[in-house]
Amino acid sequence: MPYLLLILLLLLLGLIPQWWIRRTLQRYHRQPEENFPGTGGELARHLLDRFDLQDVGLEITDQGDHYDPQAKCLRLTEDKFHGRTLTAITVAAHECGHALQHAAKEPLFELRSRLAGSAAWATRIGVLLLYAAPLLTLLHRAPSVMALQMIGAFLVMGFGVLIQLMTLPVEIDASFNKALPLLESGYLNEKQKRPARQILRAAAFTYVAAAMAALLNLWRWKALLRH
Repeated sequence: MPYLLLILLLLLLGLIPQWWIRRTLQRYHRQPEENFPGTGGELARHLLDRFDLQDVGLEITDQGDHYDPQAKCLRLTEDKFHGRTLTAITVAAHECGHALQHAAKEPLFELRSRLAGSAAWATRIGVLLLYAAPLLTLLHRAPSVMALQMIGAFLVMGFGVLIQLMTLPVEIDASFNKALPLLESGYLNEKQKRPARQILRAAAFTYVAAAMAALLNLWRWKALLRH
């Protein structure tokens, strides 16, 4: 019974932030704002050029709004790229915040990028260890086999949790130390500032939901390995 309650609690902790994030972003993505002279894509290009980041590309994507440090490219979904809503403008500024972090070579951003770049290799090695452990058990029963399973599980699931936890402070910085001061410096009117903070909070805490989901998966893996 405690096992089921824990699963339900973790599910709720993962689902509630996702629901709140979607609700917040959709709420301010319905009507264009009359005082915005340009779209989210145009604001992104303007901010990048303003900070001498002409070498950073700008593209439409169907993979979610993000900044790609390897390609040096800021990508927005089509509705944000062409939208004049408060959500479109605010999300564009948030992603520009990541470009500014990259340009300044901020340590947390650099570390998070390196870890993310290693994620694919960590997963491959982890899967290999998980597959190899049962075979080694048949050949040689030893505590080292269990250690291989634990290392494999960490590389497959725990490494992702580590990246999500490292991502959260990077996202908060992009929202509240980069995007918000920029937007409040003349791009928003007084009525829009409070909703913009809510949108930026939602953009940052997208990774809280992702981290909760990753923790749930890691806990499930740990339970399976014990059996």
